[in-house]
Amino acid sequence: MKFTIFQNSRQGPRPYNQDRLAYSYSKDALLLVVADGMGGHRHGEVAAELAVTTLTDAFQRLALPTLSSPAKFLTDHIQQIHDMIDQLTQAREMLEAPRTTIVAAVVQRGMLYCAHVGDSRLYHFRDGHLLYRTEDHSVVQSLYNKGIIDKEDMSTHPYRHKVYSCLGGDVPPKITLSDRQELIEGDTVLLCTDGVWGAVADDQIKQILSGTSISDNITRLLNEAEHVSQEHGDNMSAIGLQWGDKLNSQLAVSTITMPMGATTTIMNPITNPDSDASHEFTDDDIEKTIAEIQQALRKSKRV
Repeated sequence: MKFTIFQNSRQGPRPYNQDRLAYSYSKDALLLVVADGMGGHRHGEVAAELAVTTLTDAFQRLALPTLSSPAKFLTDHIQQIHDMIDQLTQAREMLEAPRTTIVAAVVQRGMLYCAHVGDSRLYHFRDGHLLYRTEDHSVVQSLYNKGIIDKEDMSTHPYRHKVYSCLGGDVPPKITLSDRQELIEGDTVLLCTDGVWGAVADDQIKQILSGTSISDNITRLLNEAEHVSQEHGDNMSAIGLQWGDKLNSQLAVSTITMPMGATTTIMNPITNPDSDASHEFTDDDIEKTIAEIQQALRKSKRV
């Protein structure tokens, strides 16, 4: 495999960043994941951290060097995240479960597999055209699908940021698995949270991502989202992937020489200021809690 990838996250005007994102790759498979901890629920960052850590850990265990079924990997482990959040809620006797959206993709043998819950999105572009975009599990998308509101009403509707499915919710998540899509040399894939697409329209996202450098493109996209959001925005996070090495970029990753059982994982660093004294969980607390839940789950289910 050859590809160029870049990820970044901006806190925006929020007091802390509840987004988490990461990618991981083996010799013949690649995982990308973005999770948006839900700010209206306590400890959303715990749910988001649990989501990306669980998926990347599972990928490192199972992609040796390929997954037996990328689609099943995504749906099974996204459901597992939901179950782990439930375990965490009970173990800590929390009054309200942490919640998060998720969008995750696997690329294997030149095919793109995607699953999502909530309103974090995946976009697939080719030659300046949008080939595919995930459909949000949101109230406004549901209203639009039923013909109750028009498309132009979606961006201004008072419920535009409300989702009807998430991980950690009171009901089992609606996990949507997209049809697999073939990637060809030069294709661009974007995974992002609603802090990005809510500030930058799809046509503008397409225009920004048509540049030659994926790292420059993602930086420009986040700059634009941050500029538009100013005092009323959300956390903004994105992973951009350029498939192949059309431009012979020095930043391109080639897995040709990787050992068969090796994996590489890159977590996007998140910095939280100390301005919110009400936070009960530090980053160390989150990591320790996740490790305890995962260890208990492995013992009980041997996964």
